[in-house]
Amino acid sequence: MNGQETTKDGFLMKGNTYTFQVFQVEGGSNIHVKARWAQKMSYQGDGFCLCVPFTYPVHVFPVSKKVSCTEKILLDVNSGTYGAITCNIASHPLKEVKRRAGQLSFSYEAEVLKWSTQDFYFSYSVCANEIFGGLLVQPPSLNDYDQRDMFCFYLFPGVNQSMKAFKKEVVFIIDISGSMRDEPLEKTKYEVVGSLWKLNQGDMFNILASNGEIKSFSSSLEFATEETVTNATEWMNANLIAHGGTNLMLPLKQAVDMVGKASDSIPLVFLITDGAVEDERDICNTMKCRIGNGQLNSPRIHTFGIGSYCNHYFLQMLANIGRGYFDSALDVDSISIRMQKLFDNATAPLLSNVTLDALQNLESHEIFPFRLPDLLSGRPLIVSGRFKGEFPDIVKARGLLADFNTRVIDVKVMKANDMPLEMVCARREIATLTAQAWLDQNTELEQKVAKMSLQRGIPSEYTLMILVQHENVKPAIESVSPEEKYTKSKNQKITYMTNLNVGFGNLIATIENLPPGIQELKLSEPGTMMKAASSCWTMFVDRFCCRCFIQTCAHMNDQCAVVLTQLCAALACFQCLSCCCDMCDSCAELCLDCL
Repeated sequence: MNGQETTKDGFLMKGNTYTFQVFQVEGGSNIHVKARWAQKMSYQGDGFCLCVPFTYPVHVFPVSKKVSCTEKILLDVNSGTYGAITCNIASHPLKEVKRRAGQLSFSYEAEVLKWSTQDFYFSYSVCANEIFGGLLVQPPSLNDYDQRDMFCFYLFPGVNQSMKAFKKEVVFIIDISGSMRDEPLEKTKYEVVGSLWKLNQGDMFNILASNGEIKSFSSSLEFATEETVTNATEWMNANLIAHGGTNLMLPLKQAVDMVGKASDSIPLVFLITDGAVEDERDICNTMKCRIGNGQLNSPRIHTFGIGSYCNHYFLQMLANIGRGYFDSALDVDSISIRMQKLFDNATAPLLSNVTLDALQNLESHEIFPFRLPDLLSGRPLIVSGRFKGEFPDIVKARGLLADFNTRVIDVKVMKANDMPLEMVCARREIATLTAQAWLDQNTELEQKVAKMSLQRGIPSEYTLMILVQHENVKPAIESVSPEEKYTKSKNQKITYMTNLNVGFGNLIATIENLPPGIQELKLSEPGTMMKAASSCWTMFVDRFCCRCFIQTCAHMNDQCAVVLTQLCAALACFQCLSCCCDMCDSCAELCLDCL
């Protein structure tokens, strides 16, 4: 976390694996680990997909053959809709135990020879051909800091998407500063080219590259013909070379001025960067003035951040201002898949200028994000908020189709009685309010976010999450490190869980043109070493049982024992020995999907 010391305990590595140490326990003890996390489900095709870590390393096995290996999964699906839902794919043989409108329940239990070697995957679809939506409402809980009612409004694109496509004006802004060298820039160029080839006849595009100076593929928008896309590909390969600094204001102004001239096209601006700049608040305020009232010909700004040195909250706020979407890749390996998904979805709008009539009839309301984005063909539109007043039983959502006709959708208002709506919406609301607090430099809003974080157990930039070791587990003396903090009880250890948030950018790393992930790698070296040691140990124990290995060592001659002792001493220098001991007795990993 910001400003806190990092330790080898409680560290999030590469955004998907959380490590912490289980203290030394007596032999034969049972260790129970319970993990709880919130995870954003992905939307693919016409369904939602859930992937939960359920893969155990090969060295995790029962101590005795008398202990049976039992896997058990209980799955409750609440789609928040009033229609029927269909299970598409399941990685494990689930048995349906209950079905109601918009809800399904499954169970799975089996005795297995070894622990699971595959993650749990499940996808379901909400059966509907046309665009449809719903609005969930729920009163606040008694201990809620905000006593206004909650709501969550959604629109699904439906299966039948044979409607006329929007004409588009697309401008890509690519950061080509020195930190983007090698994989970040090469993967970005590849995905931009792939997106250009998917544009329809009549669509127009341009490419701007910025590293302090601005390079432009063309002085104006070009039609997306086979010839111009080929020329653009050759131009990028020849001219987009990573060097120099980061400047975002000038290319954004140029891009916004370049689009929006045609009344029959929807303008899209994509900004891809891995760095932070000093004038980010000025950029947001400038874009507020330039974008205007958000009509069809107002630019939609979509942003993509690479690594943690860029200010994710600035990029999210910029996308909110432009009624667009924000996404990011914290590590280089995930750039391609996340960037491609953003490009594919954003370049296929289905319904623009979406409004919800009933909001104007409420006493007051607050919505997250504060501007409704367009409904995309590959992504549902979901917003949440707080309100005072009362919704009618049916509300009307309106949007503009590509043929300039207005589409009106009747949206049923439902009470979310059996759904923790405040938890479903928590991460979105905290992120949106954090971006607003950053832009306005509002300390009261920061305190509000902190209260939300504490109440709902969701990490924020203004709170710290700690791991408290229970008093009845006594740590071994050698496991105590100077960095670990203790309460008055000597047996109760407090460790700050680090690297849970992305912060507000890193100007120094941007100025020094550090590639994404360099500082994170240094911070997580203990975890990296442990991971490497774990992999090495996994290869070994995959072939040898620990108990058998110890028994074998007892029958070694002196020369072999000396060699083994020297080898173990060498491994201990790299923390491999302690890792091996931990892996044999107790190991826990929390795998999270950070969106």
